[in-house]
Amino acid sequence: MGRMVALSLLGIGLALLGERFLALRSRLKASREVESVDLPNCHLIKGIETGAEDIDILPNGLAFFSVGLKFPGLHSFAPDKPGGILMMDLKDERPRALELRVSWGFDLASFNPHGISTFIDDDDTVYLFVVNHPQFKSTVEIFKFQEEENSLLHLKTIKHELLPSVNDIIAVGPTHFYATNDHYFSDPFLKYLETYLNLHWANVVYYSPEEVKLVAEGFDSANGINISPDKKYVYVADILAHEIHVLEKQPNMNLTQLKVLQLGTLVDNLSIDPSSGDVWVGCHPNGQRLFVYHPNHPPASEVLRIQNILSEKPSVTTVYINNGSVLQGSSVATIYDRKLLVGTLYQKALYCEL
Repeated sequence: MGRMVALSLLGIGLALLGERFLALRSRLKASREVESVDLPNCHLIKGIETGAEDIDILPNGLAFFSVGLKFPGLHSFAPDKPGGILMMDLKDERPRALELRVSWGFDLASFNPHGISTFIDDDDTVYLFVVNHPQFKSTVEIFKFQEEENSLLHLKTIKHELLPSVNDIIAVGPTHFYATNDHYFSDPFLKYLETYLNLHWANVVYYSPEEVKLVAEGFDSANGINISPDKKYVYVADILAHEIHVLEKQPNMNLTQLKVLQLGTLVDNLSIDPSSGDVWVGCHPNGQRLFVYHPNHPPASEVLRIQNILSEKPSVTTVYINNGSVLQGSSVATIYDRKLLVGTLYQKALYCEL
């Protein structure tokens, strides 16, 4: 009798593991193949060879690139090279990417930048917020951008128990932000287990010097985050659920969910066109190829444009798809004056004139 019970429990456990494995493949879109949707006036950006995971653009056309992300289980073409922040002036006739100097005293050797966000204060001071993973931990670094010197002055490092696995960030003040945790745990094995079991424990946190609090939860893997031009709505990408959540910002900075937009792809970072409110999305058509890298079957890239996201029927347009022959693992797409920038997790970046 005892053996029958043990065998029954073993069978149930194996069945559960099998079901979770198949569910994970579905969440990764592991069988998806794509056909190219090309743009005519594009070229790869010289000097970006190890990814530009996130990009943010100031109103004056200065674009910041977060480059060189490294993470357990993530492919890297330069595993021993620290990350950095590049800048490109999109108003130049021939824009080129230049690395920004970082102030003395900041630990550049362990700099591992992920999501980024800019904030312009009332006195026109520009702050750059950077999600950083030194030794694969999570911090938020706040820099002051010094345009005359093409440099970043490091102001503050933020760590908090509610920020265990930060992915992306949207600044809403000089020391205030919303951040996504793509996992509840910080330990790599527990992160893997959390993903495999599909626990939906990822969340969004609001941080200020006065208060740090959980403001949204229940995500499979909360990823990109951004805010509407009128600052009333926050958008959160749930990459493994293939969704964008639209949340309303309350006076106390809490978030209330309004709607969920279903998309048939793995949505990564979100960028907002300030003039139209359109949401531009860097996407991964096949997540398995992203995490299990093979040069003969590289991860594809996909860019979506979402118009009228607050309406009952938003318009979703596929702007660009490449099978990995040109661009591998697109993580962000952002636009300025009909110039489109597309960054990737660990490969190159694309510049297009629309």
